[in-house]
Amino acid sequence: MLTDPALDVPLELAPDDAPDGPPRAGDAEPRRRRPGLSPSRANDYMQCPLLFRFRVVDRLPEPPSAAAVRGTLVHAVLERLFDAPAGRRTLDAARALLPGTWAAVVADAPECAAVLPDPTDTAAWFDEAGALLERYFTLEDPNRLQPAERELAVSTELEDGFELRGIIDRLDVAPNGAIRVVDYKTGRSPRPGFEGGALFQMRFYALVLSRLRGTVPAMLQLVYLGDGTLLRHVPSAAELETTERRIRSVWAGIRSSAESGTWAPRPGPLCGWCSHQALCPSFGGTPPEIPAGAVEVALGIRPPA
Repeated sequence: MLTDPALDVPLELAPDDAPDGPPRAGDAEPRRRRPGLSPSRANDYMQCPLLFRFRVVDRLPEPPSAAAVRGTLVHAVLERLFDAPAGRRTLDAARALLPGTWAAVVADAPECAAVLPDPTDTAAWFDEAGALLERYFTLEDPNRLQPAERELAVSTELEDGFELRGIIDRLDVAPNGAIRVVDYKTGRSPRPGFEGGALFQMRFYALVLSRLRGTVPAMLQLVYLGDGTLLRHVPSAAELETTERRIRSVWAGIRSSAESGTWAPRPGPLCGWCSHQALCPSFGGTPPEIPAGAVEVALGIRPPA
């Protein structure tokens, strides 16, 4: 899973954004996915409907950035660290995981190696990732934790057939059943008053878990490795109801864009991170024609006749 350095949220390209099920022999055309959203894609649409279209409908390739790939590497190491028994989850053990984890990342996505000036020289790369891991150990002692789940794929279907889905970095469950949702961020924490985007993602996960497990998570925790900050929030049932209304509003906007064929760009400060400026009307570009059936396959929404 790559991360978006602008928002420091997961880019859940697979399996979250893949059509339902892999292609099968004899399939005449790609299989249509179930209508629904992840927090990453909801953030995309709120940021810029055209970016959402490029990522989800057109599925245009985006060259990974060094920040995104570094985030992927560190996330994977923190996931693997808990394979070791308590007492052996040390900083040295985490650093020792870097070479093997990096090899697995590159094997899964060979384009990630291109972020290094020399793919054979990984010393500085591992030093940068190691600094983030060192900061992690100032925020939590992994030997005192026993996660119930890591990289947990979750989904739930709302009453009208609309699906919410995502991947949670870590789920801790206390002996009394209290749930803590944990998400690692390799960037810096937001300035005071600007926590909304990150908390939307966490409330989204809390909403899904509350429907799956019948209880509102007791704690949402964001671990910012860029500056060594823990952001904690106690959600309530009322705010999860508000989150569901907000998600439904985003989905209604996506449906409207799909049915009208209008995916308007929304220029803003994050345009500098976008890989698709050459195709954006705000920068003098022209979006490609949407392939026949692409909207239905990607979103489960039938485009206008």
